[in-house]
Amino acid sequence: MNKVLYYIIYGWMYLHALLPFSVLYILSDLLYVLVYKIGRYRLRVVKENLRNSFPKKTDKELLTIEKEFYHHFCDYFVETIKLLHISDEEMQKRMQFENIDIVKDLMKDGNSALMFLGHYGNWEWVPSISLNFNGKYSGVILGQIYKPLRNKAVDDIFLKIRSRFGSLGIPKQNTLRSIVNLRRSKTQVLIGFMADQTPSVQNIHYWTEFLNQDTPVFTGVERIAKQTGFAVTYLDIEKLKRGYYRATVRYITDKPADEPEFTITETYIRAMEKTILRNPAYWLWTHKRWKRTREEVEQAHRK
Repeated sequence: MNKVLYYIIYGWMYLHALLPFSVLYILSDLLYVLVYKIGRYRLRVVKENLRNSFPKKTDKELLTIEKEFYHHFCDYFVETIKLLHISDEEMQKRMQFENIDIVKDLMKDGNSALMFLGHYGNWEWVPSISLNFNGKYSGVILGQIYKPLRNKAVDDIFLKIRSRFGSLGIPKQNTLRSIVNLRRSKTQVLIGFMADQTPSVQNIHYWTEFLNQDTPVFTGVERIAKQTGFAVTYLDIEKLKRGYYRATVRYITDKPADEPEFTITETYIRAMEKTILRNPAYWLWTHKRWKRTREEVEQAHRK
């Protein structure tokens, strides 16, 4: 059944990927009506997140962000499907990377690097960063941490999409083991982490203020950096216009072991917050980012 479902869904998505962007964005506009106006997909979560994140904004301002978010969310969906049929040349025009030399300089002596990013812009297009590596850096393995989806057919399709540019998909539960093995084999890697999600209760070790709210923060990237010695960067994404993005590499540290505890994590959180505040509509507001409180976590840790 999974194979049958895979071919049905993949075939449907591939046919849509053949369409030009102009047609795909017409479909996105129709999808906006279905998702936002009719289906009201996670609308209560979005409204609550926006209200709590921007308490000084008026209802009109929040409604504007809300509508822009759902328009972008539908664009994200059709743009992701397009990955099944898009040339490298067009991808490079639509997803521009700046300050790539920062990563290359950090890796010039055979070192590896970790890259923080968040659910902002179109993160599914970020693996196209591999198109910027050639020559002596062509052997660098580009990797991304992902959480396997429950449905195997859908998971296989998205894994295929995410590996479109040759990146290595690393299941979340195998993160540390996979990275340690890559290091032991002296494989040079650049691995991206979507670190703006809510950590599981047992992995909550640090809290900070993020978007005006007390927020538990994922610290696994920092721990991995300190254990491996890998350099750390941040990818600052901007949406220039419909279907066009710019991603700028920001330096965090090349000596993670020397950084005080949680400094790397805090640096990322402040950078991610700055990205969101520049244009809030392009972050993934449907996430239940603040579903846990300190009291609940402390109580769970005492058990």
